Amino acid sequence: MMHGQAEALLPLVDEAMRASGLTVAALDLVAVTTGPGSFTGIRVGLAAARGIALAANLPLLGVTGFEAAAAGAEAAMDGCCLVVALESRRADLYVQLFDGHRNSLCEPVAVLPEALAALAGRVAAGQPLALAGDAAGRAMEALAGRPGVRILADLPPPAVGVARTALRRWRNGEHAGRATPLYLRAPDATPAAGRAAPATA
Repeated sequence: MMHGQAEALLPLVDEAMRASGLTVAALDLVAVTTGPGSFTGIRVGLAAARGIALAANLPLLGVTGFEAAAAGAEAAMDGCCLVVALESRRADLYVQLFDGHRNSLCEPVAVLPEALAALAGRVAAGQPLALAGDAAGRAMEALAGRPGVRILADLPPPAVGVARTALRRWRNGEHAGRATPLYLRAPDATPAAGRAAPATA
C-alpha cells in the first residue's frame, strides 16, 4: 500500500486473528518491526503494537527488518555471509551484513549501490555472499563483479522472520525491549521554525 496504512492496519490484525482461530488471551507476546522504512510507517506500526501490548497486558519486542530477513534466510545461507538489502525507495540501499550464525557483522547503514562492494569487501573479505531482502536484486547488480554471490530464493515473508526472532528472544528470557524506531535517514519533513519535532519514544 502506498497510502492508508494507518486506517488498514488494525482491521488487518483483527482479520489475521480471526483467521488463526486464536483469541488475545492465547497470546504470550507482541512483536513488531522497528524499521528501517518510512518515518510515518514506522511510527504507525510501533504505535499500533504498543497499543495492542498495553491493552492486552503483553510484553512487546521490536525486531529490525534486517533481523527478520536474516531469520528467514538462516536455513538457506549454507555457511555464507548474508547481505540483507532493503529498499529505501531512493537511490541508496538499507544494508546490514551477518555471519552464518546470524550475528551482525556491521551496523545497519544506508549506502549507495556503487559503495556496496567496498563495504562487503571490508566486512566479509573474500567470503561467499548470500543476498536477501526486497532490494536483493539491486544489491546483486552492485556486486556483479564479485565471485560467489547469490540471491536466496523462496524465502518466507518478513513476518515469519519477525516471529522467529521474537520467539527466540522470548524463550531466552527477553520479555520486553528494543521496540524503538530504527531510522537510517532523517525525515523528509522538518518542523516549522520554533516547533519541536515529535518524540520518537
